[in-house]
Amino acid sequence: MHIAHIAIWVGDLELMRTFYERYFDAVSGSIYYNPKNNFTSYFLTFEHGCRLELMSKPEILQQSANEQLGLTHIAISLGSEKRVNRMTEKFRMDGYTIAGEPRTTGDGYYESVILDPEGNRIELTV
Repeated sequence: MHIAHIAIWVGDLELMRTFYERYFDAVSGSIYYNPKNNFTSYFLTFEHGCRLELMSKPEILQQSANEQLGLTHIAISLGSEKRVNRMTEKFRMDGYTIAGEPRTTGDGYYESVILDPEGNRIELTV
């Protein structure tokens, strides 16, 4: 068994699609629209086959980036500490929030945490 995909409700579908394509080399499938439900989505595929579904529906309100029960972050492996540092600085220079500076955690992971354009936490890790 494996996780087929993770889905996120988003407010600005095109902004979020572009973000994940630009920074994480995700490849977007075609836009899907269901007029009956006023639902629109994209499936984004990452290099090793992991997929992220970005979903939009006007009735869904954007949530706060504060801690809450449920899905808390997406971890994206960048392959090296150097790349984690470099990408963290790129996000900082591009004006994104750095929610956690690069560090080795108590359980031995090297990571930083950034917020995507809608406040979703992304853990950048080795």
